[in-house]
Amino acid sequence: MVATTGRGAGYDDDYSDVADRLRSAEGKSAPQRAAIRDEVILRCLPLAEHLARRFTGRGEQFDDLVQVARLGLVNAVDRFDADKGTDFVAFAVPTILGVLRRHFRDTGWSARVPRRLQELYLRVNNTLGEYSQELGRAPTTTEIAGRLGVPVDEVRQAMVAGNGYHATSFDTPTVEDGAPALIDTIGADDPGYELVTEFEALRPVVEQLDDRSRTILALRFQHSMTQTQIAAQLGISQMHVSRILSRTLATLRDGVRAD
Repeated sequence: MVATTGRGAGYDDDYSDVADRLRSAEGKSAPQRAAIRDEVILRCLPLAEHLARRFTGRGEQFDDLVQVARLGLVNAVDRFDADKGTDFVAFAVPTILGVLRRHFRDTGWSARVPRRLQELYLRVNNTLGEYSQELGRAPTTTEIAGRLGVPVDEVRQAMVAGNGYHATSFDTPTVEDGAPALIDTIGADDPGYELVTEFEALRPVVEQLDDRSRTILALRFQHSMTQTQIAAQLGISQMHVSRILSRTLATLRDGVRAD
């Protein structure tokens, strides 16, 4: 029967004799020790599954979490020293949870995030769900910081760091299957590419202009100066600037068409 007392659902009362079973393996032959080890692991599989469920909803498949938790269980069985304690569950639970946390820390992040923020993000994520149920609403950053006993700024940093946990594929549909992929909605045609061709066509024609025509052309179209401002800067009349511009533009048009 599964107990639902202090340790929570998933902790079986029969686990209480696991330490004795492991102790009984001492002095036995290798095949006998292996048989007892396998028996204990099989009996404790529900414990591993129960702990794996704590980490659901964080982007990892449940089957993968169970496999990781089972590896932690095997590690706990192999490391447990029955002569130093009789409560196997008290030793196994932190061992399995540690393996699960390392799994998220080392393999679950798409971007490189400092370990301190990774671990705090997991704590914030857990607290967010539990505290929301208690309050009946989403807790504020200040409330989460108070519950965890950490500065508010660190909670904010952890929540921002959480954005690096999973990267969205560019092939992900924007709405539903059949919709354009995300990559199809990013960016736009750059008109600057067309200007490159036009610039290359104009450059040899511009190089043939006299110095004053090139200067007026640059002041008008590169520096966006009015004809009056150009005239004042060059010390000539506005009408003279207008005639030079008209003649220069006609020369550029004829040169590009000829080319």
